[in-house]
Amino acid sequence: MIEVENLAKHFGSFTAVDTVSFHVRPGEVYAFLGPNGSGKTTTMKSIVGLNVPTAGRILINGLDVRRYPRESRQSLSYLPQRVVFPENLTAREVLRFYARLRKLTHQAADEALARSRFNGFADKFVNEFSGGMIQRLGLAVVSLSDAPILILDEPTANLDPVGVKRFREFVLEQKEKKKTIIFSTHLLAEAELLADRVGIFVQGKLVGEESIDGLRSTYLAHKTIEDMYLYYVECSQ
Repeated sequence: MIEVENLAKHFGSFTAVDTVSFHVRPGEVYAFLGPNGSGKTTTMKSIVGLNVPTAGRILINGLDVRRYPRESRQSLSYLPQRVVFPENLTAREVLRFYARLRKLTHQAADEALARSRFNGFADKFVNEFSGGMIQRLGLAVVSLSDAPILILDEPTANLDPVGVKRFREFVLEQKEKKKTIIFSTHLLAEAELLADRVGIFVQGKLVGEESIDGLRSTYLAHKTIEDMYLYYVECSQ
């Protein structure tokens, strides 16, 4: 469903992503695991068409993202790492705006609010929201379209324990619907709990791919996540 072939992205003399290749199967949950600055966000932005790759190509359902940007993006719903909404709108107004963009009804927006359990916050202004509440609103927007592919960049950033629990429930619900999901994290426990496979990113390179069982056994053998990353780097050379 998603194929990334020899992806590279340079910003001037800086290489953010260096010759990354992987594929994500239909209905699979694939986690990008790595420290901050390892190329996870740049790779995601390239998949959704917000970055133009310096080299390589990306196929979504067989469509080249650069040659068919509109058609390839129709099956995607994307949550960026930093979510921003107009502060003078309420959560309900934000969702109804995005519903109109996707030619959906107000009822669809209200149902997304209910699924996200906004409770008394649905009609409060965004400028009254914490960072976690804004992130939850972002997840509600993502869930509006029922897109078959979800791309979620650091989706648990700023979430409190209740929000993290709700996010995990959300992913498991989408997994039951056979959605294809890519999410990024630097938390091993998050990848272990939700993903089918994991791509390990270090310094702009994809240094390893693992099943969850393989990742768990490698981590147990190395005791710290830093040592585990070093092991994958050494194996990739």
